Amino acid sequence: MSHMSDPRVAEHMPLLTFKWDRDALVRFIEAKEECWCRDGLGHWAILHEETYVGWGGFQKEDNEWDFGLVLKPECFGLGQRITRKALAFAKADNRIPFVTFLLPLSRTKTAALKRLGAEFIEEIELEGAVFEKYKLDTA
Repeated sequence: MSHMSDPRVAEHMPLLTFKWDRDALVRFIEAKEECWCRDGLGHWAILHEETYVGWGGFQKEDNEWDFGLVLKPECFGLGQRITRKALAFAKADNRIPFVTFLLPLSRTKTAALKRLGAEFIEEIELEGAVFEKYKLDTA
């Protein structure tokens, strides 16, 4: 629970407007498991050298697969490598012709995402928060 309660994580999660406690954790896990049941894909717990470093993966939003990654602050440097592995997975999965990324406005460094080939699409509002939406073709 300390991972999601860390202010350095919450800074980039504008939808995290509630106290992250045991009840929130249970609801979160239930929602993510429902994605797996409904869509056959979802988020993973991510390990590096057998140690938990965060969570992330693909979540279907309407007809689009959105990729999200939430790392522990001391593991932020692993983001690019984890994202590349996830995108290799997406490219091998014919259900995923493209991936979207929703970045909160607090995420001002987008060069790495653009180097991967993602293109800015638009700003969108989700539950009162504004995100920049990017798209990366995987086909």
